[in-house]
Amino acid sequence: MRTVYSVSEARTASKNARETGMKVGFVPTMGALHSGHMSLVHRAHTECDYVVVSIFVNPTQFGPGEDFDRYPRTLDQDLEKCRSAGVDLVFVPSASEMYPPGFDSWVEVKGLITETLEGSFRPGHFRGVATVCAKLFNIVAPQRAYFGMKDYQQLKVIQKMVRDLDMPIDIIPCETVREADGLAMSSRNSYLDFEERRAATVLSRALNAASDAFEAGQKDATALEEVARGLIKAEPLASIDYVAIRDAESLEPIQVVDKTAVLLLAVRIGTTRLIDNCLIGPNVNI
Repeated sequence: MRTVYSVSEARTASKNARETGMKVGFVPTMGALHSGHMSLVHRAHTECDYVVVSIFVNPTQFGPGEDFDRYPRTLDQDLEKCRSAGVDLVFVPSASEMYPPGFDSWVEVKGLITETLEGSFRPGHFRGVATVCAKLFNIVAPQRAYFGMKDYQQLKVIQKMVRDLDMPIDIIPCETVREADGLAMSSRNSYLDFEERRAATVLSRALNAASDAFEAGQKDATALEEVARGLIKAEPLASIDYVAIRDAESLEPIQVVDKTAVLLLAVRIGTTRLIDNCLIGPNVNI
């Protein structure tokens, strides 16, 4: 495994792999790697010849008062996990490498897909996400890039950016990886104390309850949202940012779940903000 810190080194290494006929798979991360991240790496290994992982806590996707300064940084452990998983190249740029003096070019995906849900609560977040992903795609130039479905809205934003800008990359969605009690794996789970960690399972329980209600015949989107919302409200440590059922592709609001939809949650457990989601609808396996 090779670890590089500059744009030029990462670009050259990936280019050399492609020129030998290798298919390059890319997993962009902010580090603090867990089993969810590693599932993306393993998927990339099954479909590609050369696997690149980036580790970069991107400052431009954090807003004022968010957790950029305390976001977990575990580089030594991350590199060991990548080495054990057979990653070929790890790109670990600094903020000054990605955003050098004078940097002032941004990628913005417009419309409802970035203005609703996370976009409402985190203004500017998706501009930072789209810009850093566009830069990383230009540097690594992978044939495939792997994203977890836990960050569902982010996945849809990246897919739209790639389509709109004709980027020659396949974006591969990968299933959310969960703890045994249902909590979606997240680097931010490390912020939770014992009682908060117990309370955090309310997110997956709310998703399951709404899914069960749909399977029992409830198709009204508002009623299904209320099933999830009611369960979360009953948890004293939880406060809701949003509970929303949307069209699975456009993220447009819907009234009746008569095709594939997505139920999205953002919930604060104590001071920790967690997101989760599940697909819901006819012929969907939750």
